[in-house]
Amino acid sequence: MNAGQRIFYIFFTTCIPAFGDAVLIAQPAFQGNRTPTWEECIAAYRQLDSDYAMASLNVIGSTDVGKPLHLFIINQDKIFYPELFDTGKTVLLINNGIHPGEPDGVDASLLLSRELLDPNSELHQTLDHVIVCIVPVLNVDGALARNGELRVNQNGPEEYGFRGNGRNLDLNRDFVKCDAENVRAFCRMFRSVRPHVLVDTHVSNGADYAYTMTLIATQSDKLGGAMGHYQRNTFAPALFDRMAALGDTMSHYVNTMGRTPESGMVAFMESPRFLSGYAALFNTFAFITETHMLKPYARRVESTLRFLQSMIYYLDEHGETVRDQKRMNELAMLARDEFPLLWELDTLQRGTVNFSGYTAREESALVGTGKRLKYDHNLPFFSPIAHYERYAPATFAKAPDFYILPQAWREVAERLKCNRVLMKNLKADTALRVVASYIEDYHTAHSPYEGRYPHDHITIRQDTALIQFYKGDWLIDTRQEARRYLVETLAPQGEDSFFAWNFFDAVLQQKEWFSDYVFEEKAAELIATDPALKKEFETAIATDEDLRNSHWQQLYWIYKRSPYAEKSAFRYPVYRLLD
Repeated sequence: MNAGQRIFYIFFTTCIPAFGDAVLIAQPAFQGNRTPTWEECIAAYRQLDSDYAMASLNVIGSTDVGKPLHLFIINQDKIFYPELFDTGKTVLLINNGIHPGEPDGVDASLLLSRELLDPNSELHQTLDHVIVCIVPVLNVDGALARNGELRVNQNGPEEYGFRGNGRNLDLNRDFVKCDAENVRAFCRMFRSVRPHVLVDTHVSNGADYAYTMTLIATQSDKLGGAMGHYQRNTFAPALFDRMAALGDTMSHYVNTMGRTPESGMVAFMESPRFLSGYAALFNTFAFITETHMLKPYARRVESTLRFLQSMIYYLDEHGETVRDQKRMNELAMLARDEFPLLWELDTLQRGTVNFSGYTAREESALVGTGKRLKYDHNLPFFSPIAHYERYAPATFAKAPDFYILPQAWREVAERLKCNRVLMKNLKADTALRVVASYIEDYHTAHSPYEGRYPHDHITIRQDTALIQFYKGDWLIDTRQEARRYLVETLAPQGEDSFFAWNFFDAVLQQKEWFSDYVFEEKAAELIATDPALKKEFETAIATDEDLRNSHWQQLYWIYKRSPYAEKSAFRYPVYRLLD
């Protein structure tokens, strides 16, 4: 960087209470309103790689525009990607630039890296117990499309990247469908690194309030078990306390029940399409930092840095507990037979949080007619507001001993492989009696969402069927680390299942039909020779006006119940092997 681009970073130390014993904390002073370009950012990490033996800049894959995707690792043991880390240490993965217009973490992570690698810094000592992995910029494609105008509500920096990647995808909606090369590379890395904790850095829009930093922790009920309890009652509160002790009090993410914070705040439920929700499928603690868009850029970077420092100090002190929680959850998930797929906000469990905000009012609009919302900084308030943070499962799916995925559905198999799912090929053609799911009903989005038309409100019925499989089809044992991932992506009712994301839409179209004038005699024969079918048919006509008024629908009703009907129509092509 030239002189006009420099970022100044100075330290002074003060003795304050840590998570246990007192430690010396480096306090940052960040100046300027500029974030480095992607090229400058990678050059800075490359220099750190050159200067320090315990640092390594690794290429973990490619992006949709053909640029390399990087992972920077600081490991005192000098073991780097893709080798497995020493499980006696706690692995922290920091992801930046998933939305390149939100670059606070890009700068904060560079500052953090320099501090960690400085042998004279207090933070350097944490490397005895912590391995730090940093994705400098995940959406490289969007970072290359720099400007300073697209995020009209944001207070700096001068230039920043674009939310969409090279395929105009929001990468933070892609962590099941994996349409972006960026995300595929990330998933392969994530399953290799196996972090205990993930931090994903963002900038928040929405309401106006006093806080620079707000935090999303993976929804604890969804995370589940002792791990969810530990995150809600111990881990996250300790981070809030740490930031408050540093003079940078955080708020929970301001996801409002109504239009303004006074209406109450609702914990964000991140399904697996989001990075934090994806991480939860693999029993990883996940936190999303959301700095406030209206605060000056330097202040937001400082706050992000303080949070990352606080996280590392916590893992230095409590890493063994964090690792134990992850191990216990992994064992619990292997033993679990049923998994929640859909969740509902539990409005009966309402807590309160003290909130520092600005009084909101409506006043005449400056443009056009009507009213506009205005937050009055001359009328600050500090008061308790309702906080809804608990969710209850609404839909469950049982985990089979095995799934069978026909090799014809190679796009799904590719995504399973990206996530290091263990699979075996059938060695010969064979017919097996399995449990098959049939799609009874579903709703499809009327407009595209992230390049697809997702389904929801999915209902199924299940039945046994004798299915012909072929040599090379995939047999998937669910008793593996990816057990929860498998159920939530392969059970079709899931909010982010592969079915919901259109991977199996071809089965939703019947291929074989009948000619009514030819089938008429066959239909009459079927009714005449099957008294039960005849009785059911007569009842249906008597009770269903639409059926009674359409002769073609009557023939189709008989056809669907005949031996000639297409058995594969609406049959979901992922099968459950009988126990």
